[in-house]
Amino acid sequence: MTKKAALAVIALIALLSLVSGSVLAQTYSFSLPKEVVNAYLNKDGTLELDYVWTFANDPGASPIDYVDAGLPNGNYNLSSVTADVNGNSITDITQASSSNLQGGQYGVTLALGSYAIPPGQTGTVHLHVGSISGVLNPYTYNNVKDYVSFNFSPTWFGSAYVHGATDLTVAFHLPPGVQPSEPIYYTPSSNWPGPTQPATALDSQNRVLYTWTSPNANGSTQYTFGAGFPAKYIPAAAIVRQPSIQIQPQNLICYGGVCLFLLFIGFSLYSAIWGSRRRKLQYLPPKISIEGHGIKRGLTAVEAAILMEQPMDKVLTMILFGAVKKGAATVITREPLAIKETDPLPEGLQPYELDFLKAFQEKNTLDQRKALQEMMVTLVKSVSEKMKGFSRKETVAYYEDIIKKAWEQVEAADTPEVKSQKYDEVMDWTMLDKNYSDRTRNVFGSGPVFVPMWWPAFDPVYRSSMGGMVGPAVSTGLPGGGGGMTVNLPHLPGSDFAASIANSVQSVAGGVVGNVTSFTNGITNRTNPVPPPTTSGSGWHGPSSGGGHCACACACAGCACACAGGGR
Repeated sequence: MTKKAALAVIALIALLSLVSGSVLAQTYSFSLPKEVVNAYLNKDGTLELDYVWTFANDPGASPIDYVDAGLPNGNYNLSSVTADVNGNSITDITQASSSNLQGGQYGVTLALGSYAIPPGQTGTVHLHVGSISGVLNPYTYNNVKDYVSFNFSPTWFGSAYVHGATDLTVAFHLPPGVQPSEPIYYTPSSNWPGPTQPATALDSQNRVLYTWTSPNANGSTQYTFGAGFPAKYIPAAAIVRQPSIQIQPQNLICYGGVCLFLLFIGFSLYSAIWGSRRRKLQYLPPKISIEGHGIKRGLTAVEAAILMEQPMDKVLTMILFGAVKKGAATVITREPLAIKETDPLPEGLQPYELDFLKAFQEKNTLDQRKALQEMMVTLVKSVSEKMKGFSRKETVAYYEDIIKKAWEQVEAADTPEVKSQKYDEVMDWTMLDKNYSDRTRNVFGSGPVFVPMWWPAFDPVYRSSMGGMVGPAVSTGLPGGGGGMTVNLPHLPGSDFAASIANSVQSVAGGVVGNVTSFTNGITNRTNPVPPPTTSGSGWHGPSSGGGHCACACACAGCACACAGGGR
């Protein structure tokens, strides 16, 4: 062989080696059987992240020698990042190249070195990031004030490399001090295959814990989760606020086009946010709006309230009144709301009243709230079933007429005693009036309201003033009241009585329901879920819209999107 030919062979071998090396470098293929992500929101407003991935490397694939993990932003110190493989610490941790990240520019690269996961074997990689700042934004939705917003997408991997199902758990640990009734969660992105409502509990540090889990997730999809909580639990300086644009009056002509554009964007955002809020409160399934024929008579006032999509806190208060009036329960305290079930229970209780009483047997507020949501889901489905074949429009009009006539009976009464009795008889229907509180105050004014027999069982303060007695010890002597003399009838000023009824709704909302929109959204997600999109697209639609996707640039309010590794 000539010298020239030998050099050509050597060059060919070198070229083949380069090609072979390139091919081998691209043979990553693995599954991700399990992933656990814990996001800790600390009292200083920083985010602490903890990932545990279980990788199952395919036989014949390259060793998993690098793992790229996206982070929400660049506001972290690399010295706070630690990692290990199967419990063995690794120290080769560097900032990731944006070319190795799925749609983002911030992240870290873990070089597994001698602990690389060989083909056909399984290994656990643990990553901990001690502190990331700049992840909280003002919460400016649903008229909620002084809250902050946090959105987060766990890191995901290239679909060319990962396959199969992933048992994914994402847990938010809210700042110390946040009370269980205060925070709200956002509906996860529409592609999330698990329950939209997180499991709620307290972690080992007594911090509110939101946990989403699904065994049917996958490692190549971006899922977005979010929560909001009162801003008072973190320093004001930790909240990311957009700088305001100062426009001088003399420059309005120059900025005219910009102003019109901003007004258009503002109006569009307002419309979208208001529409999102209304959508969350529309808990009736769409099929109930498919008009049938005729009126569905025989609904209880509570069922009529569901048909009219009355606020959930009012519906729950109506159920509470009904249970007390029937002698099934006594209110022990109003704030926080605590009730005692009568033993034995009277006959004739509605199924939702039994479920309501059962919910209050739970020991803590979070469990009570879950049970009440289950009760409301069952009630909504029951009303939907009863409305099959009937016209919702005609039925609503029928019950609105009942409400109107109920008020007319009360207003037509010519004495305080009769007026009080009539109000007691139709109270459940008068509560369906949107202005029931003001109307009650106007009807009774400063005159006396002769309290019904069940009132002491509902009002612990009034009961205490009567020496703990439940129910008056005298006969009313009113028509239908059993006859007898009218002596020393227990009574309240009309304004106090009206205020007590109105405050009862607030007590239910503040003590058990918490945020009414969030509580109702947990029901809407099951009875009237947002339909899947008919077209594909991207972009952020708001943290609580049920279909939001944070951009990896994290331009959206409250966004803390982790942008995934590049397949390694």
